[in-house]
Amino acid sequence: VQLQASGGGLVQPGGSLRLSCEASGFTLDYPNIGWFRRAPGKQLEGVACISLTDDRIYYTEAAKGRFTISRDNGKISATLQMNSLQPKDTAVYYCASPDDCHYGLRDAYGDYWGQGTEVTVSS
Repeated sequence: VQLQASGGGLVQPGGSLRLSCEASGFTLDYPNIGWFRRAPGKQLEGVACISLTDDRIYYTEAAKGRFTISRDNGKISATLQMNSLQPKDTAVYYCASPDDCHYGLRDAYGDYWGQGTEVTVSS
């Protein structure tokens, strides 16, 4: 199983970034895909998760109102659109596949992990 995250970078406060996660090697056609992040000096936390089986979406407070997770049709992948970014969003963002989106986000747990992509929000 592989998860490949991309799309990080440097953005000014108030700006937007779009992260993508492509997955391969799953025996299950429609795994859950979630986004997590680790800010400097802080613990890993859940951000958003989507079930590719039924498109059910989950957000943590960190993401609500500013971030949108969606699936990419025809692919086992998910996108995280991040708007109104603030310095507090600076972190390494990881995509992962938790067995359960709700508990995965709550406990920052995933069965499979991709490498991180760095997001820096700074003027």
